[in-house]
Amino acid sequence: MKKFFQSKWFYAILALIFTFALFFYVHDGKNDMGLTNSTSSSTNTTQMAANKSKDLSVPLQLNVNSDKYFVIGYPEKVNVQLSGPSALVTTTANTQNFKVYADLGNLGPGEHTVKLQQQGLNSDIHSKIKPSKIHVNIQPRRTVKFPVKATYDKKNIASGYKVGKASSDVSSAKVTGPIDQINRIDSVVAKISLKPNTKSDVKQDAVIEALDKKGKNINVIITPSTSSVDLPVSAGDNKRVPVKVNLNNKQDDKTYDVKCDPSDVLLLGDKNAISGINSVNADVDVSKMSGKNTKTVSLDTGNSKVSGLDPSTVKVQVDVKDK
Repeated sequence: MKKFFQSKWFYAILALIFTFALFFYVHDGKNDMGLTNSTSSSTNTTQMAANKSKDLSVPLQLNVNSDKYFVIGYPEKVNVQLSGPSALVTTTANTQNFKVYADLGNLGPGEHTVKLQQQGLNSDIHSKIKPSKIHVNIQPRRTVKFPVKATYDKKNIASGYKVGKASSDVSSAKVTGPIDQINRIDSVVAKISLKPNTKSDVKQDAVIEALDKKGKNINVIITPSTSSVDLPVSAGDNKRVPVKVNLNNKQDDKTYDVKCDPSDVLLLGDKNAISGINSVNADVDVSKMSGKNTKTVSLDTGNSKVSGLDPSTVKVQVDVKDK
């Protein structure tokens, strides 16, 4: 045996065994690799071939001579349903690198029904636009100059206060729109927004609006769109008078220490009416009071020609003690 293991025959047989082993190893590896690549390729192919649908809301664009015409009655956005290879649909939905438009270039003034079109979609993607058609009203574009008037709600001016003439840094504005809307305009105003019970001058930037005869806003383009306005507000005829606190239902065995804040108020109204008033009354019922008390009391002059009191309420502090 020792001579056999050391002979050429032994080494030849051993080399043959290693050769077969190496052959089968490489052969099996190629089969495994081929299977893996085939599976991966099949998966990728399946993913690419899979269809997907997606609904999008996209802006509607108009191809029209905007220097000459004004278009009304169309939706700002439309719905587009995309369908096709999943990867393409997903990418298109994320980028929205296409447009939906209505071609009005060859149409003149009047009402028209127009079919919507798309541009920029991949040829492998099918699209469905809803609505597929729109109804539009094309009108000649017109620009007219209107005077601008500053306005405000008189109800928000405090009682007894008077308002001077409102001034604006914009005396007139250019209004652009379809001719039928321009013809509806009754006035162009800069509306001043007042807080309730306004008692002091107001200075603010006001939005300029076009209104019809009923005061409703008209959808047109106004240049400039805002105006800086001033509204002077001041007290009318006025007179400062003290507040007289009247304690009602006092008890004989108690003492009452009274403080009023403020102790005097501004009387507003007709000059002749307020000239004869020397004080205003604050009536307080103390029948159920004990210890320290604070009450907010409304003031009333009892004279209808007095338009207001500033302030109209006072705080009365009553300290009740036993005699």
